[in-house]
Amino acid sequence: GAAAANVEKMQAEAKFVRAFQYWVLLDLFGNPAFVTEADGIGSFRPKQIKRADLFKYIEEQLISIEPKLSEPRTNEYGRADKAAVWALLSRLYLNSEKVYGTGAKYNEAATNANKVISSNKYSVAPKYSWLFLADNNSNGSQNEFIWTLNYDGIKTNNFGGTTFLVNASVGGDMITAFSGGRAWAGNRTKENLPKLFPDFTGAIDKRALFASGKLENDVRTDFKDGLGCIKFRNRTSTGAFGSDPERLFADIDFPIFRLAEMYLIYAESVLRGATTGTTAQSVIYINNLRQRAYENTLGNISSGDINQDFILAERARELYWEGFRRTDLIRFDDRYTKGTYLWPWKGGLRFGTSLGSHQVLLPIPDSEIASNPNIKQNTGY
Repeated sequence: GAAAANVEKMQAEAKFVRAFQYWVLLDLFGNPAFVTEADGIGSFRPKQIKRADLFKYIEEQLISIEPKLSEPRTNEYGRADKAAVWALLSRLYLNSEKVYGTGAKYNEAATNANKVISSNKYSVAPKYSWLFLADNNSNGSQNEFIWTLNYDGIKTNNFGGTTFLVNASVGGDMITAFSGGRAWAGNRTKENLPKLFPDFTGAIDKRALFASGKLENDVRTDFKDGLGCIKFRNRTSTGAFGSDPERLFADIDFPIFRLAEMYLIYAESVLRGATTGTTAQSVIYINNLRQRAYENTLGNISSGDINQDFILAERARELYWEGFRRTDLIRFDDRYTKGTYLWPWKGGLRFGTSLGSHQVLLPIPDSEIASNPNIKQNTGY
C-alpha cells in the first residue's frame, strides 16, 4: 500500500544521490571504481569504469528513476524530486561534448533546463546575497533552490560544507564579524574574479561580494593578500547571527542546483546550437538575473551581447564559489589548462602559465590504487 509506494520513492531518491555522486567522480576523476547493487554483498575489489560508460550509466539511472520521484517542490525541502533529475541531466548534457567526450547533447541540455523552468515552481530570489545567508531556507531564496544540502548550526553540522566556506574565507579582520563565522583563514580570490565586475564593492552589480584589501598576492602563501569572498555569511537577512551560540557552525543550506543555473544552461545550449530553445528567450532569462543583480535594467543585455566569452563571464559572476569554474573553463576550449587563459599562480608562476593537458582530470588518489589493483592511474600522472 502507501508504505510500499513510499519505500519505492525513497529508493529512487537514494539512486538519485548515488547518480549525483557518480557525476562528481565522472567530472573530477573520469574513470573511478564502480559498484552497484548488482555486485552483491561482501568484500571484493571493484572494477574500474571508463568515463563514457559512467556517463551512460548516470544518464540511464536518472531517466529510469524520474517517474518514481515527487513532482517539483512537493517533496520535503532538501530531498530530491523530478526537477532535481532534470537539473542534473541538463548539467550532464551541457558538458557531454567538450568535457566528457560523449558527443554534443545541447538540445537535451536545453530541454531539461526548460523542464525545470516551465514547471513554474521556481522563482528568482528577491536579493542575490540572501541566497547564501543563514536563513536561506525561509527568506525567499528557497523558491530558487531545486536541490540543497541542508545545514543547521546546532542539529546538522560539520567542519566542511558551508561552515568551511564561511570560516575559511575570513581572517582576523573586519570580515570575521561581518560574516558571522570563525576566523580560520585560507581562501581568498584570484584577481580574475573581482575584475569580472564593474566594481569590487557591489555598488553596481550586487553579486560582487568581496571585502576590501589587496587585489592579488605577490607571495603565494600570504593569506591576507587577495580579496576576501563574503558571499557565504552565517548571518540572516535581518542581520542576526546563525543559531550556533559559539558562531562556529553555519546554518546556510548549500544550493546544488538553483534556477539561475538552469537559465544559464538554456542560454549556453542555444548559443552552442540547440534548436529546442531560442536566443530571444535566452535574453529574457539572463536579464532576469541581471535585473536582480543591478536592481534596475541598466545591466540588461541584447541578443548581440551573447557570445561564449559573455556566457563564461556571466556564469562566473552568478555562480562563483559554488563549484563550477573548473568545469566551465574546460568546456570553453579548455582554458583551464591552456595558456589562452591565465590567473596568478596558475602552474606555480606569479603571472600564470599553462598546465599539462592531462590535468583536465584529477589524479586518482594513491590510496585507491594501492588498495585495488583493478584501478589504473589517469594518463599523465
